[in-house]
Amino acid sequence: MKTSAGCGYGRSVYWMRRMASRDINVIALVKGGERYVFLFDDDSREETLRTLAKYAANPELSFSWYDAAMLGQKVRGSTSHSRRHRFVPRADRPA
Repeated sequence: MKTSAGCGYGRSVYWMRRMASRDINVIALVKGGERYVFLFDDDSREETLRTLAKYAANPELSFSWYDAAMLGQKVRGSTSHSRRHRFVPRADRPA
C-alpha cells in the first residue's frame, strides 16, 4: 500500500490527523440506498454549504434542493460541542 502524499491514502491520513485536533460537526441523510454524511469544522461551514448546493444540482444523485435546504439549516445552526455546551457549576453545590 502506498503512503506517499500523492495518493489518496496519504491525503486521507493527513486529513484525519488534522481534523483529530479539532471539533467536528456531523450531519447525515439516508435517502433510499444512498447515504450522505458531511463532516465539517466551524471554519469549513461555507464550503459545506457549497457542497450541499453542488450535490443538489447533480441530476445523478437523489439529493434534492429540499435536502440541501434542510441540511443547510443544520449547518448554519450547528456549532462545535465545546462552544455549545460550556460547563457551569451549579450554584447549590461546591464546584
